[in-house]
Amino acid sequence: MAQAAPSSGDEGFNYLSHDQIKLVMVGLMAGMFLAALDQSIVGVALPRIVSDLGGLNKLSWVVTAYLLTSTAVTPLWGKISDLYGRRIIFQTAIIIFLIGSALCGISQSIEQLIVFSALQGIGGGGLFAIALATIGDIVPPRERGRYQGYFGAVFGVSSVAGPLLGGWFTDGPGWRWIFYINIPIGIAALFIISFALKIPFVKREAKIDYLGAAVIVAGVTSLLLYLNWAGEQYGWGAPISLALVGASVLLAIVFVFVELRAPEPIIPMRLFRIPTFSIGNAFGFMVGVAMFGAIVFLPLYLQAAKGMSPTESGLGMLPMVFGLFTMSLFSGKYISRTGKYRVFPILGSAIVIVALLLLSRVHADSSYWELALFSYLFGSGLGMTMQTIVTAVQNVVPFKDMGAATSSTTFFRSLGGAIGTAIFGAILASRLGVHLADQFASLPAGTIDPSTVNANSIEAIQAMPDEIKHLVVTAYSQ
Repeated sequence: MAQAAPSSGDEGFNYLSHDQIKLVMVGLMAGMFLAALDQSIVGVALPRIVSDLGGLNKLSWVVTAYLLTSTAVTPLWGKISDLYGRRIIFQTAIIIFLIGSALCGISQSIEQLIVFSALQGIGGGGLFAIALATIGDIVPPRERGRYQGYFGAVFGVSSVAGPLLGGWFTDGPGWRWIFYINIPIGIAALFIISFALKIPFVKREAKIDYLGAAVIVAGVTSLLLYLNWAGEQYGWGAPISLALVGASVLLAIVFVFVELRAPEPIIPMRLFRIPTFSIGNAFGFMVGVAMFGAIVFLPLYLQAAKGMSPTESGLGMLPMVFGLFTMSLFSGKYISRTGKYRVFPILGSAIVIVALLLLSRVHADSSYWELALFSYLFGSGLGMTMQTIVTAVQNVVPFKDMGAATSSTTFFRSLGGAIGTAIFGAILASRLGVHLADQFASLPAGTIDPSTVNANSIEAIQAMPDEIKHLVVTAYSQ
């Protein structure tokens, strides 16, 4: 990756002062905190939600609906903000998110909650994309790494704080408060952005690429539906599953042709001629796969193998948060001071790989402190890489494409997270049964049929006799 340099086309731009930037950052980080929090806070509350609203067979769609819309619309938000200005579009995203949150909180059926989660996701996708793009507008290129590091820290904290807060609200005032809590935070962010984010903007006469938006939404939806349905509901090789895969590939090809012809493309294909943009997005995709795999499944290990409650498992993830938080801030400040950032993606990737190899050796009897050390290393590696990618991309693209380029990095990282979560979930579902059979084979013949053991419920596992529980926990660890 190239070293930090001014973006082409931003000479003479009047960036905000440090004091102005600090005030705007509070509003931007509040918006990003909301979007990141809602990717992880709902999961802990789902069992209680089903108890109140019913619809066990539609449970996963509460999360999937938010993930589908937030990932698919991210590039569109970035492009619209390039055309009409960051402030008004960021305000619009916050309002849509808050309306969706309020409606989720008053939902009276699982179907209503799914629809309102999708609406909430539309706003959430905008919060991510526009917050990061705004940094490119108000901060000089040399200083962007420092402020992007703050965003990396916020993202890590909110992603792991989600299960902790979700468990606390569910056990306390009720699961509806996981949505209601967004409202005061969102209103504060809206107020700050409205009064503090005042940057010069010249409206361009241009048309929004609605066809490109429709194609990319359809393509991402087909892919995520395949990953969510295939392994669990229809089978990976079923006709409907293969049709979804074929549709996603075909729509991806169509999207490229549409963007090449569009006067104002959502993702300008010319940007892929810039090596840093192409490599950065591919790198961000892989970071998303690794990051969400750990964030989603490490709490499951802590609850299943270590017997922790949802709230305790959230606290158990703090070493990873600390590593991500500290290294995001350190790398950001180093980049701002020296203008060099190539070392961080390389070193961070190496640390992530080592940490994942160490985590793969954790077993049922491993101490928590061993897991905490490996988690800290993993978080540190992520902290070196996650926001460095955004800084690298912002410093090499034309200023007029800042929103589209930044939203592209967010899009590819989110897509990697969605795909990684689905793939790791499929691995868990397919291999758990194999390891359970191996563990129960050690018992005398006819003692217990492993197919009758409910290994899909943490509560059921904790209630098992010690001998059976140890076998199940060992299978989970493997």
